[in-house]
Amino acid sequence: MSPAPDKPTLLDQLRRQSVALQAQEGAKRRPVEEALQDLDRRLWRVFRWFDEALHHLEVIKPGVAHAFRLDPILAIESPHYDRGFVSYRRRALAGLELLEHVEVFYRLAKDGEIMLKVPPGAALGVEERLRAAHLHYHYQTETDQNRVVRHGVFRVTPEIASSIRFAPDYRRQVVEVTLRNVDRFEAVALEFGAEAIDETVLEDLFRFVMGEASTFLRRAPLVGVGARRPEPRSSPASTIAPVGAVAR
Repeated sequence: MSPAPDKPTLLDQLRRQSVALQAQEGAKRRPVEEALQDLDRRLWRVFRWFDEALHHLEVIKPGVAHAFRLDPILAIESPHYDRGFVSYRRRALAGLELLEHVEVFYRLAKDGEIMLKVPPGAALGVEERLRAAHLHYHYQTETDQNRVVRHGVFRVTPEIASSIRFAPDYRRQVVEVTLRNVDRFEAVALEFGAEAIDETVLEDLFRFVMGEASTFLRRAPLVGVGARRPEPRSSPASTIAPVGAVAR
């Protein structure tokens, strides 16, 4: 008669239950991890795509068919691409190292400078709007023979700092794309499904940046628009008269 098999110990039973549950959890988690990694791979493709595109633009330095306006202060029309770069940040999520965002920074420029001659009382309002648009300027006052301030003079460098930020929400599987100073002095955000971030979308975005077409804006719903503040009715800024562009 063969001996009776040893009865599993309590630890053996716990070990088997633990291993079985871990296997079940792993099976549930695997599709989630695959979705996270797929979105991460899409963002890496965004990074590489723009990294190469900006390299070519820096050689070509094409004109951009946009008009950037701060009515009634100034307008910078048809600037050219000057330079740019792409950056990213990573973070730990669900045991994985994933991209937190990809951001494209670039600068548009135009030759010469813009000189604005404004009433002294309007200078503060003009300065606030130039700062909000991230425009570099130099300010000085213009006096008459009695040293009474007659005008405030702004010399504005026509260089526009623009950016495009891809910020993923891994839980919802969407990507928020925020455009700043791309076609105007304003921020616009659109929300794309993860699967929509492909080369076709990047090509449409590139054409929009260049001012060739606005198809990109119709590819996803808007989730935010940073509208410019209207001028108060009583503001003396309404009397601002740009003197014009002065060559460097």
